[in-house]
Amino acid sequence: EVQLVESGGGLVQAGGSLRLSCTASGFEFDDYAMTWFRQAPGKEREGVSCISSDSGRTSYADSVKGRFTISRDNAKNTVYLQMNSLKPEDTAIYYCAASSNYCSAAPDYWGQGTQVTVSS
Repeated sequence: EVQLVESGGGLVQAGGSLRLSCTASGFEFDDYAMTWFRQAPGKEREGVSCISSDSGRTSYADSVKGRFTISRDNAKNTVYLQMNSLKPEDTAIYYCAASSNYCSAAPDYWGQGTQVTVSS
């Protein structure tokens, strides 16, 4: 059974930091690119950051560039999103997803999401 389990979300004040983790099982993690998406209330889901299977490529949405860092540890089947200098507009449910293609908008597998709330 394929599983992607996110953790690390929570409530933080503006300017604070959080690190999200997503641990995968049930598929060959190191064959897949990984993407973090987020969806705020009343808004469409957006891609936040993606990383290639070998960590050789990373990409970021303009809104998080310079503040968020994506990384992965293939030995632990885990992808991370380090979020610094958080803003209230970063409040959303954050999802990790696995895809055969880099930065795909239609991933093969999804996690259940973790809530991030940034207070002003």
